[in-house]
Amino acid sequence: MCKSEVKILGILGIPEVRCGDNVGALVGEALIGNSVQIFPGDILVLAHKIVSKAEGQVVPLNKVVPSALARAWAQKWDRDPRLVEVVLSESQRIIKMDRGCLIAQTRHGFVCANAGVDLSNTPEGTAILLPVDPDQSAKSVRHCLRKKFEVDVAVIITDTFGRPWREGLVNVAIGVAGMLPLKDYQGTMDWYGRTLQATAIARADEIASAAELVMGKLRRIPAALVRGVALESGPGAGTSLVRSSNRDLFR
Repeated sequence: MCKSEVKILGILGIPEVRCGDNVGALVGEALIGNSVQIFPGDILVLAHKIVSKAEGQVVPLNKVVPSALARAWAQKWDRDPRLVEVVLSESQRIIKMDRGCLIAQTRHGFVCANAGVDLSNTPEGTAILLPVDPDQSAKSVRHCLRKKFEVDVAVIITDTFGRPWREGLVNVAIGVAGMLPLKDYQGTMDWYGRTLQATAIARADEIASAAELVMGKLRRIPAALVRGVALESGPGAGTSLVRSSNRDLFR
C-alpha cells in the first residue's frame, strides 16, 4: 500500500555522461549540489541512457557493416541500413518486421521497438544501446549511494516502451535493485471478501512512469528521486517483470 503522499524530485545538474564515468558518483554530487537529502526508502530513478553512455554502450554508425537482410529491409522502408543492422545484432529474436516497424526481443528478454536501440539524446552518427545488464547497473549505483550517504535506497533504471493496443510510450523499469518490482495481491481479500487470484501490480513500472513526469524527454533531467512509496525491500530484479514464454499468449 502506498502512503498518502508521493513526491517526485527531478535531480538537476548531472553533467553530460561519458564512457567510464561513475553514474552513482555523478548523481550523488548532483544531490549535494541541489541540497537534496535522501532518506531510507527513497527510490532513485535513472534514464538508462546515462547508464549506457557510462558503460560504453554507444555504437558509431560509420563502423557498422549492414548485412544483406538489413540493406533489403532498410531500402524497402527508407531506413538507415546501419541502424537496422545494429537492431538485428541486439536482438535475440525478431517478433515483427512490418510497415517500417521492427519489434524484437532483446537478450534481456524485453520485447520492444528496435531492441531498445535509439538515436535520441546521443551524438550525431551514433546509436545508443541498452545496458548489458541493467540489474547489475542498478546494483552498482545503489552500492555507490549507500556508501556515500549511508542510507538504504532503491534504484530503478528505465526505458520508454510502446504498448500493444495503446498509443503513446511509457517509462518502464528495465533494471531494479533494492526493492521487489512486483506487488503480489494473490490470496488477499478485496473489499467484498473475494479472494484475489492473479493480481500482481508492476510497482517498479508504476514508479518509472511517474518519474517520467518530471524527467521528460527533452528536459535534460535524467534522474529523479521518488519519495513516499511504501516498498517491499529485497534485492529485486528488472528481469522479474519479463513474462515467461509459457505464460505469454501473444507470441
